[in-house]
Amino acid sequence: MNAALRQTLSPARRACGSLSVRIAGEACVLRCSGALWLPAFRALVAADLHLEKGSAFAARGQLLPPYDSRATLDRLEAEIMDLDPARVVLLGDSFHDTRAIARMADDDRARLDRLAAGRDWLWLEGNHDRKALTHDAQGAARLPGGVVGDMTLGGLRLTHEPEARTPDDDRHGEVAGHLHPAARVVAYGRGVRRPCFITDGSRLILPAFGAFTGGLSVRDPAITDLFAAEPLIAALGRDKVHAIAWDRLP
Repeated sequence: MNAALRQTLSPARRACGSLSVRIAGEACVLRCSGALWLPAFRALVAADLHLEKGSAFAARGQLLPPYDSRATLDRLEAEIMDLDPARVVLLGDSFHDTRAIARMADDDRARLDRLAAGRDWLWLEGNHDRKALTHDAQGAARLPGGVVGDMTLGGLRLTHEPEARTPDDDRHGEVAGHLHPAARVVAYGRGVRRPCFITDGSRLILPAFGAFTGGLSVRDPAITDLFAAEPLIAALGRDKVHAIAWDRLP
């Protein structure tokens, strides 16, 4: 990591294996789960849960184990139990398609209600679930919380899809999902592909939180074109977030 980026990010290891950095001046904790913790706002942020992706594939005849929603909610509940957030923000594509909410098992719907109880719970609209969230808001048994397009917390702007970089605007403070960033890392002579955060200290892209989500290489132009300078990769390990300089990627 170059000296300028290190000074901007001020990376520090936390006891739980997470990585603490500063984005647009705000303290941000990159969690091993792939979630983001904003301690100043007691806000837990996660992107791209893609709930009911397994049942969507099953409806098309591609059989996958029908437990992705349960596994994803298990991980989300573990983060909530550990951090006790006052606010939970889900950065869009929380549901895989328009009919995903209707396909959810009753106990999964009930668990969402329990997790949201007593918290400010916000669903950001994504390209996969915008219609699903709109239709749900018109129903009698609605999901807990509110639905927004994007939102601001301090110096951070939370949104689903990162906006293209322009010469006179570096999207300072943007926190987004959508792209499912992943990096190939080498350990013990073996190459593995891991979900990751990616940031230059000005903007941050979160990995997908869902159990059945794939990943897009951080070297894909859809990601590299968002950054004017070489960013930091924060790859998810089993119990640690690994900070990797761009020039150390294979």
